[in-house]
Amino acid sequence: MKDLELKEMDQEKQLMTRETQKNGCVKVTVPENAGMKYTGLSKDELIKVAGTAGWIRTRRALLVLFWLGWVGMLAGAVVLIIQAPRCKPIPEMNWWNEGPLYQISDVKAFSEKGLKGVEEQLDYLNQMKVKGLVLGPIHTVQENQLHMLNLVRVKPEVGTESDLESLLNQAHKKGISVVLNLTPNYENDSVWFNNVTAVAEKIREACTYWLKKGFGGIFLPDLGDIINTDSWPSIHAIFNKTDETKKVALMGSVTRLSADDFTLMLNQSGVDLLLTGLPDPAESGEKQAQEIKKLYSSHRQLNLGWSMSGPSLGSLASRRPAVPVRLYQMLLFTLPGTPVFSAGDEVGLKTGEKPQIMWDLENPVEEKNAAAKTRQEECIAVRKFFKTLSDLRGRERSLLHGEYVSLYSSDSSLAFRRLWDQSDRFLTAINWGNDTVTMNLTPSDLPAQAQVRLTTDTEKLAVDSMVSLEKLQIGPKQAVLLSYPYADLGFVQALSSVALFLYLLFSSLLLNKRDERERHNAPSRPVDDHNDKGFKRSEEPREDCRTEKLTITNASAESLYVFLSILP
Repeated sequence: MKDLELKEMDQEKQLMTRETQKNGCVKVTVPENAGMKYTGLSKDELIKVAGTAGWIRTRRALLVLFWLGWVGMLAGAVVLIIQAPRCKPIPEMNWWNEGPLYQISDVKAFSEKGLKGVEEQLDYLNQMKVKGLVLGPIHTVQENQLHMLNLVRVKPEVGTESDLESLLNQAHKKGISVVLNLTPNYENDSVWFNNVTAVAEKIREACTYWLKKGFGGIFLPDLGDIINTDSWPSIHAIFNKTDETKKVALMGSVTRLSADDFTLMLNQSGVDLLLTGLPDPAESGEKQAQEIKKLYSSHRQLNLGWSMSGPSLGSLASRRPAVPVRLYQMLLFTLPGTPVFSAGDEVGLKTGEKPQIMWDLENPVEEKNAAAKTRQEECIAVRKFFKTLSDLRGRERSLLHGEYVSLYSSDSSLAFRRLWDQSDRFLTAINWGNDTVTMNLTPSDLPAQAQVRLTTDTEKLAVDSMVSLEKLQIGPKQAVLLSYPYADLGFVQALSSVALFLYLLFSSLLLNKRDERERHNAPSRPVDDHNDKGFKRSEEPREDCRTEKLTITNASAESLYVFLSILP
């Protein structure tokens, strides 16, 4: 480096004397071998160049490109709107389709306090996401004594009519509808006293009376007899009337009927919800798959109720073949229709066990009583499983009212899929046999993998893990609930095309902006009318600037070409 000495004061402000004509006293460091640095054009030079014919054409080309880009984005938006799949209208749902129904057949066994005890457990039922409570029968009757039947009087053992009204009010506040079971001769197998015609008239009067009290519906058993009476049309007409807020439901049940007979019964009765004992785990998986498919294809799932427990069927945990109760819970919650459970099914209560077990789960058991402690832990795990399924069904449209598609069936296993519009798809696979089953799920629209949402086999199928669907292995007496997202490849391709075009277009525009900013911020040239090549500034070639501008223009044009070429 060379050091030069100059005067501290600006030379323009000093008087021209002999002394000031000397070298100054300010030291300036000048790099040796420093070449002339390119500093761009001044403002006046840029204005002068901008008026040339070449740059006018360039600006016009960029303007045309801008409007082409704007039109391209508009066209892309139109393509997305046209190709975007339309949402299906949500089917009309009634309160009994929105969540599980909970049957309390023996009110006194459920709680020693009777109706007051049921009212105290409404918060518990609310936590289980129960939407409807099927209560009773609670009317007075003597076994096989038709003349002693009084369907509008509450038997004293369970409480008073005032207790019942209080229960109804509190249940309504918590969003739980109460259905009254009017099984006439519930103390005997002959529910109609072998005189269904006489009982039918009492049923009609009782329906009118109790619905005015605020009940959300009436439940009648064994509909095969009463629907053939002269009173049935007038009974059915009562439920066609709706109040200002909520529709009341006429529910019924049938047992030991095939899918074809069930279909005939539902069509003849016209009830809002008909409970069936299907599927029957004692039958093969192939037969169950056929029965479920028949029922689903013949009726709206809003009218189907699935019940595998009750006074005539026993508890869910006591069904045969003996399998973990969680398999039955998963099956009922994921079938198309309304799941119906009996009191105690949510904790795996077995026939003969007292319901008090449900209320003691929060109380710790003595360490010495190993059997009681193990049983308590088992009930808590089953209840947690039940609540998780109830939560999923309440918020997932595919499980709530989605389509049913059978995927696989064998002697001891079953797999099906639930799907709705653009919602996540759910796949249920259950094996109640004693051997591991490998399910070959071959539909072309299935993905390679799916996510485990809930499982009874946490060791091999951990929750939130991804499993292959090509050869899905389910262990003995195990079940799994899988899910995978909806995907529309045509829509995704169109969206990707527009995104790529926008990326290329704005990349080129940002490059143009950066170039202009660099030129604007560049320092001015030395006040010299000639450059280092001997050209005057007005005559200096501009190939470098023009080349950069043309490069930007070409990049933008390529963006438009790529966009147009990849549109589906």
